[in-house]
Amino acid sequence: MKKALFLVMLLALFMVPVLSACGADETASDDTSNDSEDTTETETDTDAEAETDADADESAEKRKIGILAPAVTHGWVAAVAYHAEARAEELSDEIDYQIQTSTNAEEMTAQLDDLMTWGAEAIVAFPQWEGMEVPIQAALDAGIEVVNFDIAIEADGVYRVSGDNEDMGVQGAKYIVDKIGTEGNVAVLEVPSAGSVSELRLKGFVETMEEIAPDMNLLTYATQFTREDGLKDFADILTSNDQIDAVYSMDDETSIGVLQAIREAGRDDVQVVTGGGGMQEYFNMMPENEDIWIQSATYSPAMVKDAVDVALKVLKGEEVEDVTIIPTTVVDRENYQEFADENSPY
Repeated sequence: MKKALFLVMLLALFMVPVLSACGADETASDDTSNDSEDTTETETDTDAEAETDADADESAEKRKIGILAPAVTHGWVAAVAYHAEARAEELSDEIDYQIQTSTNAEEMTAQLDDLMTWGAEAIVAFPQWEGMEVPIQAALDAGIEVVNFDIAIEADGVYRVSGDNEDMGVQGAKYIVDKIGTEGNVAVLEVPSAGSVSELRLKGFVETMEEIAPDMNLLTYATQFTREDGLKDFADILTSNDQIDAVYSMDDETSIGVLQAIREAGRDDVQVVTGGGGMQEYFNMMPENEDIWIQSATYSPAMVKDAVDVALKVLKGEEVEDVTIIPTTVVDRENYQEFADENSPY
């Protein structure tokens, strides 16, 4: 009996450390599990914070660029707005943008103020309306970078991307002389409301004519960059002139109206009609009029993409030229097929 009791007590003493060890292991296991959960939660929180910081950094890196264009007065302007927005969309990882169109200088000025309030760091402007010098200078003075598209204005610090408007006039004069010789009556259709665009094209044309065909008789009239005005104004010009050998028109839309006026008047004296801008509809008319040489001295409205690029480069601190000039291309019935583009909005 005593021996049995002794064995029971010995067994009990042996079990105590074993049970204590098991309890310690379970406690350690629980502690390790809690530590693991705490670590996982900490890592998840850190990852979330890192992603939030990355998103914030990405948003902070985007630059704000505003785009101002005239409302659609003719196809070329429509194409400008189209290409500007297309380029802004292509750069959407790098920029936030707003694009607005206006019908006059007052409306464009109000939109310029809206873009400044929005926080635009740079503005790409097509200031077709007269009187935009003061508001654009005010934006420049406020520290906003301004890239003018196509139009040269008196403002200190403005960048510009433009076609070679003066060379368009030069090429028009050379083309007319090549087709009709150094003497004849040439109707010159200027567009005073177009500001520097018309001034430079007229300058290049007149100065070149004085140099290569000083005996050419230039008859100057004012019109607009629309086919409706081209039709109406040139119908009046034909009524008041018995002989017109060539027409120096600065714009394809105007030229389409001129060609319609010639057809409707039944005139066969006009041998050349120039244009400008690169309109697909006008290109397609070139081979259809065998009695008239139809020409377009062109630069593409897609060059507004270059203006958006210049704005972004300036904001990034990259070095850019104050003025970027797009070369002139002459298109007529002999090469128009090279410039056909069925997807063009103009």
